[in-house]
Amino acid sequence: QVQLVESGGGLVQAGGSLGLSCAASGRTFSSYTMGWFRQAPGKEREFVAAIISRGGGNTLYADSVKGRFTISRDNAENTAYLQMNSLQPEDTAVYYCAARIGQLFSYYYKYYHWGQGTQVIVSS
Repeated sequence: QVQLVESGGGLVQAGGSLGLSCAASGRTFSSYTMGWFRQAPGKEREFVAAIISRGGGNTLYADSVKGRFTISRDNAENTAYLQMNSLQPEDTAVYYCAARIGQLFSYYYKYYHWGQGTQVIVSS
């Protein structure tokens, strides 16, 4: 079992940057593939990025964030990160981190541990 707590959300102007963190409890963080998802009001939860549990740091990104967002992790710190650059108003959403054992997936239902979310608002 792992518990996830996101932080780092806030209000930023278009073109700005924000960094999100996802702190995980437990001693098995390195075993988990980590994902970031987001959900805007009235919309379905949307995949953002994911990073494999260990070995090579393979990543997967949604087309909408590729080249602007970077996912990373520090297994020694039990933390996953999402660095968001060149933010646009359409990036406004609640951002969630999630964890699963196994390969990278972009489907939210493949992840079975979730944080409570952190709000990101991008003003135009």
